Amino acid sequence: MATRRISTACLAQSNRRANAFLCTSTPRIHFRPTSLPQTRHFQTTSIRFEQQANTSAKRDPAPKIIRGQSKVFKDADAAVKDLKSGAVILSAGFGLCGTAETIIAALERRGKDGLNNLTAVSNNAGAAGGGGLSPLVASGQIERLILSFLGANKFLEKKYLSGEIAIELCPQGTIAERIRAGGAGIPAFFTPTGINTLLQSGDIPVRLGPVDKVTGKSTILEKGKPRETRIFDGKVYGMEEAIKGDVAILRAWKVDEAGNCQFRYTTKAFGQVMGKAAKVTIVEAENIVPVGDIHPDNVHLQGIYVDRIVPSTVEKVIEIWKLKEVKGQDEGKKSEALLRRERIARRTSKELKHGYYVNLGVGIPTLAPSYLDPETKVWIQSENGLLGMGPYPTDDEIDADIINAGKETVTMVPGASTFDSAESFAMIRGGHIDVSVLGALQVSANGDLANFMIPGKVFKGMGGAMDLVGNPDQTKIVVATEHVAKDGSAKIVENCALPLTGARCVSTIITDLCVFEVDRVKGGLTLTELAPGADVEEVRSKTDAKFAVADDVKSME
Repeated sequence: MATRRISTACLAQSNRRANAFLCTSTPRIHFRPTSLPQTRHFQTTSIRFEQQANTSAKRDPAPKIIRGQSKVFKDADAAVKDLKSGAVILSAGFGLCGTAETIIAALERRGKDGLNNLTAVSNNAGAAGGGGLSPLVASGQIERLILSFLGANKFLEKKYLSGEIAIELCPQGTIAERIRAGGAGIPAFFTPTGINTLLQSGDIPVRLGPVDKVTGKSTILEKGKPRETRIFDGKVYGMEEAIKGDVAILRAWKVDEAGNCQFRYTTKAFGQVMGKAAKVTIVEAENIVPVGDIHPDNVHLQGIYVDRIVPSTVEKVIEIWKLKEVKGQDEGKKSEALLRRERIARRTSKELKHGYYVNLGVGIPTLAPSYLDPETKVWIQSENGLLGMGPYPTDDEIDADIINAGKETVTMVPGASTFDSAESFAMIRGGHIDVSVLGALQVSANGDLANFMIPGKVFKGMGGAMDLVGNPDQTKIVVATEHVAKDGSAKIVENCALPLTGARCVSTIITDLCVFEVDRVKGGLTLTELAPGADVEEVRSKTDAKFAVADDVKSME
């Protein structure tokens, strides 16, 4: 395999600006000039670097398909017996919802000696406590991951930061579309997601090495891949390459003997697109039924895509049990932190107008609907494939197949619909969502948002956030966050020091102290509302960005 060495001078120049690539061996990417924000890079020292394509490296072929033979295997062990080391595995599911636990257990039983050096593509690689791809990560059978979100999986985060595993971060909607394109025979496409971020520049390391004894910085064994860009209608778009798999593993509610699959609710998230993008697709079925038992209108993945069917023997796992609060159970004195969060959520609810289609990030944003007037109806979209999300369930209403983007159990309102993640992010990038509310680590005076990574410390992934802020001209982006971080540092800054999720995307900032309106075109903040008890001087003392004060500052409540 060809290798190349990155010079120290080249790396130093690259670290000065995240939007310029001065190494002659790296394709140059052109941006709109000067007004774009600068972003901070990982503090690393580069060493020998092997350039590896995600899916095009030569490897052993996928298991052979023999047309005409029965697709039903007696068990998962028989279905994965001929899988080869070095394969690319597409693992469906969102969190632990819809994951192929029976097949994953069979893959683990193959052991590292029998099956290794795997590349796994998944939205996330299982939970910290087990489930999903976690067993294959722990066994060392997975060498490389392409995913959007690690979340609270500290075990996986540690393996990445110590260089034990390679992780290519890719936004959730972009992963879904790359897989969909792979299954449709489309080699690449252009998207607004991730423009002017480290994703575009290729400065999120894929594999880290040991700490350099001289510099005290982590070495980079493999750098990210810069995105080629083009301008369409005056806007910059980045090129993303399709993802294809050798094997796809997924779970379905009903599968007939011809391979037609029917999914339940939010288990559709990646099941449909992954089932179409692999050379061999293996489905574990909760119910294997005769041909004709599934109505043609209820076939979500057609039998043409499915090669092997196995009975599901592992029980479903609910990652986060979240129940509806009972009135009166929290009548005691509320903490100051809870009061701050409620104040932000109450004001955020005013951004959700009657009839709006809205997307709410995890945390404070999800509290906003509880403060809506009963006459105000909004349609809440969850990017894992649910439009018409309802409140948390009671004990009797819990369904393992109905979760939100935070992997929490939820309900659905009348008129709700479910779909896969490619469809979900088509709604988002296409500008069909009226308002999207997210949390933040930092927000700049120009509307830049940083909310997915603290280099060298926190490596959680961007999830769907980069896609959510990719079309701010049509979808209003609101940040709902506490005014300062836990250590007292300002979250609202002149320029973000942390890696950007999106550039010039935020229109409104709502904190426990005030509301800022953002001029995304010219740059700058205007304070328009103050919380009861707060004054302008307090806001200035806790804000690291300059701001104007409106002539008629209103009360937040």
